[in-house]
Amino acid sequence: MTNGASRRRGKARLPLRGFRVVSTAVNLPGPAAAARLRLLGAKVVKVEPPSGDQFHAFSPDWYRELNAGQTILTLNLKKPRDRARFDRLLDLADLLLTASRPSALRRLGLDWPHLHARFPRLSHAALVGYAAPRQEIPGHDLTYIARAGAVDPPRLPISLWTDIACAERLAAEDIALLLGRQRSGNAAFREVSVEEVAAAFAQPLRFGVTTRAGILGGQSPRYNIYRARQGWVAVATLESHFWGKLLRELNLKKGTKPVLAAAFRKRSAKDWERWAIARDLPIVAVREIAGPTLK
Repeated sequence: MTNGASRRRGKARLPLRGFRVVSTAVNLPGPAAAARLRLLGAKVVKVEPPSGDQFHAFSPDWYRELNAGQTILTLNLKKPRDRARFDRLLDLADLLLTASRPSALRRLGLDWPHLHARFPRLSHAALVGYAAPRQEIPGHDLTYIARAGAVDPPRLPISLWTDIACAERLAAEDIALLLGRQRSGNAAFREVSVEEVAAAFAQPLRFGVTTRAGILGGQSPRYNIYRARQGWVAVATLESHFWGKLLRELNLKKGTKPVLAAAFRKRSAKDWERWAIARDLPIVAVREIAGPTLK
């Protein structure tokens, strides 16, 4: 295959190629959703305020990764000249992505009634913290996930689970808006609530699956974490064929947690992972991720 044919095939695999997205979202969920749209082929223009996106200060490397391939513009939407430039972007765009409270959007004339009247072909995906009528209540990943009951005090969550899950939900809604307008010719508005995403994210807890007494929360020896001679191993042998094979390979008659704990102390976590791969078993060494420190 020629390089030209390969490039044409690569472009054909991008379902959002030809769509234009304008995003005013800063921090994490909105930019992560925009990054997903760009990877699917959309052309993304990110408009940042004069103060910039504070996420750059939190994690410069991650900021650069999220915004790679996008056009970044700094505009003050309260100034007529910058607002005129922004409006020209909207006039050419298929989708506006925002992550501001409704009152802030109304002050800028970016609430859906005003936006749709001025730009009838433009769809709008609005990320808000809480669902109507509480969209004005502030929050961040920690407060939403805490409200959903998915925090184990005093430990903080080891990742921004809700933000990442919300980005995926927002990207899905964005795609629905883009493809929906392509089919019907009608622009539309969708509002995504971080609180609702956090509640969905916490469903395993709500149904008791991942509580300490739950089948996937430490109660079952089949699905657990065990200390190895060096490090830890994650064991996920839920299915009967995996579980039976694990016991046979370890030459164990019983599969209780104490028995398995003693067995896994005989090798290092990395050795167990290699051992499991050779036997087609879902067991891995637990990785410890040491991220960069904030200076």
